[in-house]
Amino acid sequence: MDAPWFDELAEFLRLPSISAAPAHAGDVRRAAEWVATFVRDAGGTCEVVDWEGQPLAVGEIRASGGGDGAPTVLAYGHFDVQPAAPLELWESPPFEPELRDGYLYGRGTVDDKGQLYMLLAAARELAAAGALPVNVRFCCDGEEETGGSSIVDFLAADDRGADAAVVFDSSMIRRGLPAFNIATRGLAYFHVTVRTGERDLHSGVFGGAALNAAHALLETLSGLLARDGRLAEPLRKGVVPPTADELVGWRELPAGADELREQGARPADPSAADEFYLRTFGEPALDVNGIETGSPHLQKTVLPVEAVANLSIRLAPGQRVDEIAPAVERLLNESAPEGAELTVELLSSSPPGLVPPDSPAIRLGLDAFERALGRRPALIRSGGTIPIVPALAAKGIPAIVTGFGLPDSQIHSPNERLLAEYVPLGIGAARDLYRELAHLPGTGVEGETTATDAS
Repeated sequence: MDAPWFDELAEFLRLPSISAAPAHAGDVRRAAEWVATFVRDAGGTCEVVDWEGQPLAVGEIRASGGGDGAPTVLAYGHFDVQPAAPLELWESPPFEPELRDGYLYGRGTVDDKGQLYMLLAAARELAAAGALPVNVRFCCDGEEETGGSSIVDFLAADDRGADAAVVFDSSMIRRGLPAFNIATRGLAYFHVTVRTGERDLHSGVFGGAALNAAHALLETLSGLLARDGRLAEPLRKGVVPPTADELVGWRELPAGADELREQGARPADPSAADEFYLRTFGEPALDVNGIETGSPHLQKTVLPVEAVANLSIRLAPGQRVDEIAPAVERLLNESAPEGAELTVELLSSSPPGLVPPDSPAIRLGLDAFERALGRRPALIRSGGTIPIVPALAAKGIPAIVTGFGLPDSQIHSPNERLLAEYVPLGIGAARDLYRELAHLPGTGVEGETTATDAS
């Protein structure tokens, strides 16, 4: 296979920039330096910024002709990767990229080095031809795989902004059918503790008379559980329903029953399969993630005095953490039986993100992808939480979140792979995207991106 891009991308992929392993901190920084060098070699400016101990690659390739008055596009990607274990399941070494059977194999090919490379290479090609019509700001991080907040905090402190953002860190629905993720769900994660006395009690002596912490916890949690797929109204406040265009896109997705079956899962209720995408894209969902009390393994006849649980609620687009988190705590307290001592701790949270599907950036992006790929992307949402999307929205920056992974890309698993023909296709799509986004009204922001721009 003729792949002129292979040697350059392979150099990037060979860096074992595993953010979850402290021993690879140097490799993460080397990956940041690789990005910065690429941008500088393409005629831009870029530096590795130490943001509270985490490296960010922050730079810019100015529009041809100087960039004054041209729109600014913020390009995001992450240069860290998941651990490769278990190594014995890889058919080729994870950090020795290999072209095989039409695929590019290696850790980071899809998530996200290969896709970040597409954005970098497209900007370089246009700049080299004197035809880059927008200022492209690269703001890339090395802790996405560990849920870090460095890029979110950087953007919050950054006064420069952009007219639009482009994130290649997602997948197609299937081969040949691209998708734009215009919304992500938020998250509020809680730790709940119930105490019912001073010590565990003998169930023969006190059973039926003394309050049991396990029973009290189950009763407390039951007040929050969904009924027929819908949470109580206080937990649905602010939900923004999908638009007609979104619903059209959702119909392109695999049947919900098939999605559940392929994961070995069973529907939560009779309507769950038919409502799969509404429930995972457009509705809040509360899940108990773990419970501990008494001894579930030993034959131990006690009334436990303490029971704990972790639970999370995925916030639908339009909802606010500062409204839903207190509602969760209030409903828990209302459901707790008399005599139970309840403690609720909010461990972490992230807001949902929503990009209006009729925003100019989305419309222009759809046109660009249709021209490059011959197929207009479907508008879908993500049931997961991607902190950079609401971070960009908070700055008034609409984000095009898309990508070239496939359902068989095996991200986060052994033998991660990217369809090799999608590398030049993705570069071409990014070129068309930069060209089309030139029709956005520009901010005319002067200057270059440096560490001091965000401080």
